[in-house]
Amino acid sequence: MSAAHKTPPSSCAIVIFGANGDLTKRLIVPALYNLARGGMLPERLALIGVDHNDKSSEQWQSDLREFLGQLLAKSGDTVDDKLWNPIAASMTFLKGDFEDGDAYKRLADLLGEIDKQRNLGGNILFYLAVTDRFFGTVAGKLGEASLMGQEGGRFRRLIVEKPFGHDLESAKALNACLLKYLKEEQIFRIDHFLGKE
Repeated sequence: MSAAHKTPPSSCAIVIFGANGDLTKRLIVPALYNLARGGMLPERLALIGVDHNDKSSEQWQSDLREFLGQLLAKSGDTVDDKLWNPIAASMTFLKGDFEDGDAYKRLADLLGEIDKQRNLGGNILFYLAVTDRFFGTVAGKLGEASLMGQEGGRFRRLIVEKPFGHDLESAKALNACLLKYLKEEQIFRIDHFLGKE
């Protein structure tokens, strides 16, 4: 986060595809915790985790808190409940197969309910913390479920982790797939580094 960002971003929902995966545990949740520590989370936030596992929202919250505690313990730190509890309170788990169109209908319904409850302005960030073979599938299903439209001033963003294709041709094909459903300014392609334990 640059020094230019002195105020938290707009209220939004963050949907994490691959909610039970390593990337969510090791990168996304610690990043959200650190943003909370710096006072940089939106005032109103909803975290929706989507994965194929049978898990309750409470189990998802508990598992992530336990893993965060293990990470922080390596540097002699502990989880500060004043920071964690608001994050946990915003978390909802949705069981869904990434290739099942019905899962995206249920996601759309859930997002609509949560948006009304928390007054998020229809803003949604979709994070693809999944294996790269699902990138095009998830983007396509989101588009088919009309979840990527930005009408009425709301924003919709898609974060794609590496690898973005395995060579030039597959990268171009993935890019073309994403651009069927999103505008270029809605797509964020990022790399990450997971350090050794």
